[in-house]
Amino acid sequence: MPTSYETAGVGPGDAHFAVFPDCADAVTAARSFLRPEARSLAHPSGRPWLVGRWSDQEIVSAHAGQAAIAVVGCCPVGPDELKGYAHRLRDLTELDALARRLPGSFHLVAALDGRLRVQGTASGLRLVFHTAVDGVQVAATSADVLAAAIGAEPDEERLAVRLLLPAPYPLSETSLWSGVTAVPPEDAVIVSPDGRTARHSRWWTPPDPVRSLAESVPLVREALSDAVDARTSAGGVVSCDLSGGLDSTSVCFLAARSAARVVASTWPGRDPADCDLYWAEKAAGFLPDVEHVIWDADESPLVYDDLLAIDDLVDEPTIGVMDRSRVLHHLPVLGQRGSRLHLTGIGGDHVAWCSEAYYHRLIRTRPLPALRNLRGFRTLFHWPLGDTARALADSRSYGRWLADSSRRLREAMPPAVSGTLGWGSPPRLFDWVTPEAARTVARALRDAAESAVPLHPDRGMHTDLEQIRICTRIVRQWDRMAARAGVPMASPFFDDRVIEACLAVNPVERVTPWAYKPLLTAAMRGIVPDVCLERANKAQASMDASNGLRERRGDLMELWEDSHLARLGLVDGRALRELARRPSTPGLNEGNLYSTIACEVWLRSLSRNRREVSSG
Repeated sequence: MPTSYETAGVGPGDAHFAVFPDCADAVTAARSFLRPEARSLAHPSGRPWLVGRWSDQEIVSAHAGQAAIAVVGCCPVGPDELKGYAHRLRDLTELDALARRLPGSFHLVAALDGRLRVQGTASGLRLVFHTAVDGVQVAATSADVLAAAIGAEPDEERLAVRLLLPAPYPLSETSLWSGVTAVPPEDAVIVSPDGRTARHSRWWTPPDPVRSLAESVPLVREALSDAVDARTSAGGVVSCDLSGGLDSTSVCFLAARSAARVVASTWPGRDPADCDLYWAEKAAGFLPDVEHVIWDADESPLVYDDLLAIDDLVDEPTIGVMDRSRVLHHLPVLGQRGSRLHLTGIGGDHVAWCSEAYYHRLIRTRPLPALRNLRGFRTLFHWPLGDTARALADSRSYGRWLADSSRRLREAMPPAVSGTLGWGSPPRLFDWVTPEAARTVARALRDAAESAVPLHPDRGMHTDLEQIRICTRIVRQWDRMAARAGVPMASPFFDDRVIEACLAVNPVERVTPWAYKPLLTAAMRGIVPDVCLERANKAQASMDASNGLRERRGDLMELWEDSHLARLGLVDGRALRELARRPSTPGLNEGNLYSTIACEVWLRSLSRNRREVSSG
């Protein structure tokens, strides 16, 4: 199977690479990656260090003595500053502090006295994988690149697990390729000088959520401003989503303060009750120097559009294929208007708000304010009193919760509040998943439960981190698709410094039934006009999903004809074809098909690529 460097047709903004230790055997290993179109950086010895694809604007590197550092991605650090860090570097662990200080979103690679260190972002937006190639440990930013180098195939058991909705941590973060190891976002991989061994070293921990809202507001404002500035300070033309929601509106106003010329982009919803356009036009009225493009709602792609045409090479299944057409449709036109980068508000929901699961701890440690807010949540979300009380009384460990979930994969979903105040939504499989696949998944859950440790002891922080990482895995693939379409995307809310500033806020003040996103509203006051900060809801695009399910049922029928998943014995193709004939079946509008479609589309893309290469 060829590497994605050869076949993906990447565009600007899609920096992907492999990293090699400075040893003689690594030269042989690197030959699998040294393609004519690939770029490379060398160790002082002349042996390959980084090999892959990147633009000049996406990389800064420096050497000093036996030390070398490279920053790949978006980071406002200059070569002289980076050389200073390299000159002072005495131990690779000193890079922990540097990684926690620099703004932006980037991979950090370093070499010192023969040892190698590679890390991505704590958000999970930039990941790292590693495997042994010809006996040498090689790290890379994409799992499929490493799989190609060792001739690995997708692991069928891990693929079966991805049929879960949702696939819980840690099963959601494993590599889909046999022999390829995923590095947790909070870890760096350290490779020994001889290249034979690799270990993981933790460089990031989430902040304690103890800072008051008043103390946090200037820190969040500064972090988000820095994140937007990192993308706009070079000037030129950038485009921004302007949905009218608080998240995209904040990014748009911050971008408008920069040296860049801004084009704001609004997709009105098809639902007559959707008020996005009203709020977007209100915001645009305060931005006279911003060009505001309003697209025709009836031309907006639907959920499920163009599933059969997807040929993006991504290294794992992603439910992002559902909205791929909606995410990418307008980018070529924005590129024609001069946009070099498209900024989104994605991530605001994950960091400016937070999980109500914090109240599982708070009801025990701060009962009076917690009880007051819980009463408000019960009214707001219609939580029954008995279900709420049972959820708060549930004291199962994370491992026990995973083990219990393995026995309930076919059951109806419990009341929503049990997942909201617990470890998360319990994973489920649906009727079209075969009994054999269900047994495989249940066994994988039980095995994981034996050693599983949550991302944080606090259910709220665990849920926040898991939801951030679930979303960034989707955005990571969208970013690659967007770069291929010609206009790369960026999501400033998912920069590590923004995430840290938000997670540090006392959850009683960050998530409350009495105000909508109070942290972001307060942080943007004085930047975004007060009238634009008054919105207290967001559009759901449910009509686009239900219409897409109905209007694209022919594509779904074709998707399940000669299904790859069915050939592997993981799903019942006949049952899925019958569902495609009945798009109004209860439950389908809730996204029950998403994980199955994601896996099928991924397998189809792999198969299509192999056929094209063999015929070429």
